[in-house]
Amino acid sequence: MWYVIEGYDGHAVLERRLQARAEHLARLVALRDAGRLLLAGPCPAVDAEDPGAAGFSGSVVVAEFDSLEQAQAWAEADPYVAAGVYERIQVRPFRKVLP
Repeated sequence: MWYVIEGYDGHAVLERRLQARAEHLARLVALRDAGRLLLAGPCPAVDAEDPGAAGFSGSVVVAEFDSLEQAQAWAEADPYVAAGVYERIQVRPFRKVLP
C-alpha cells in the first residue's frame, strides 16, 4: 500500500538539513530503484522555487510499504529525524487515484 510521509521542519534547521541531505536522498533513491517511490520533495517555507535562507517547512514522501508500521519505522529512521531537522513526522495511508 502507498503511504504519505510528512516531515515538519523545526525552527532554524536549514544548516542541519543541508548536512543530512545526502543521506536522506540516498534512502529515497533506494526506494525509487526498488520501484516503491511515487514522489518526494521538500516544501519551501516561502512561495519560491529556491527559498534561500527561508529554508523549508518540511518534506513529503509518497512510497509503498507492506504496512503502516513499516512506513512509520522507515520514516523514524530518516537522517533528517536523527539530525533534528524534523520536529515531527506524520505517516498516513494513501490511495492514488490520478494520474
